[in-house]
Amino acid sequence: MSSVESLQSETSAGRVGVLLVNLGTPDTADAKGLRVYLKEFLSDPRVIEDQGLFWKLVLNGIILRVRPAKKAKDYLKIWNNEQNESPLKTITRAQSDKLDTMLAGQNVIVDWGMRYGNPSIQSGFDSLTAKGCDRILVVPLYPQYSAATTATVFDKVAEVLLAMRAQPTVRFTPPYYEEPAYIEALANSIEVQLATLSFKPEVIVASFHGMPQKYVDKGDPYQAQCVATVEALRKRLNLDDKGLILTFQSRFGYDPWLQPYTDKTMERLAKEGVKRIAVITPGFSADCLETLEEIAQENAEIFRHAGGEQFSFIPCLNESDGGMEMIRQLVQRELQGWI
Repeated sequence: MSSVESLQSETSAGRVGVLLVNLGTPDTADAKGLRVYLKEFLSDPRVIEDQGLFWKLVLNGIILRVRPAKKAKDYLKIWNNEQNESPLKTITRAQSDKLDTMLAGQNVIVDWGMRYGNPSIQSGFDSLTAKGCDRILVVPLYPQYSAATTATVFDKVAEVLLAMRAQPTVRFTPPYYEEPAYIEALANSIEVQLATLSFKPEVIVASFHGMPQKYVDKGDPYQAQCVATVEALRKRLNLDDKGLILTFQSRFGYDPWLQPYTDKTMERLAKEGVKRIAVITPGFSADCLETLEEIAQENAEIFRHAGGEQFSFIPCLNESDGGMEMIRQLVQRELQGWI
């Protein structure tokens, strides 16, 4: 083969890459691993918008000295010891592998990465382009858009592309907070899980990750999209606003965050006489520290301590058949014209 023919062969590979992206995870469940992860996460101006001198002093002088050891203890409660990694990493890999199988035969390669930590978005792009992908669909695994999650993926992809001479063509999937396939997958998952319980919940709580109220006041659509998800779920499950309620978890710092707060709601419900509840987390595509430890353990204890009796955490869609079919439909739609 001549050099010209070789070059033509290389440039006509024409494979399509799909990169699943989730938030991130520390490499190790110890203070060192958490310190590295939290420094990257909390140094992102999308996450903490005021990155001035005061914040840097607080971050480096207090938070990164105190918080890593505390959070490492929480990670150890849920850590996948067999593979020595967080559940988020285990599940995201499984989602990638399953989607790759589902798209087999369509000239598509699926890989995965994390916005913070490893494997990085950079490594995902490197892997896909090395395999001949000249078009890449980036799939942020956040059902609801926010600048602190989805937009940070856009930022990082732009940073990766900035350093590339031969750039692939890139697309992003949109948020899927009220996609019929997503709502149906959530509803089916809830119905299946509730059927396995020995009790009927009086209330179902839909807990979403919180954010500072001022971010929404500045125009972030996240809260509105969370509301839209819950309203669609209520309609599908035939529940009213007392049977399925919306709350926000994981607040950090002293500024007001989106309300009502999940932990305060757990306490209030129990004190009002509610004895049986179930909790779903429709803002997460995969179980992680915020679902497995904060909800299934911390908030369960808050509810029981305040007088509640029966608490059930309903897992995220993860790599379930329903959840993966929803992702496949989303990806297949956004790949139109490429495959």
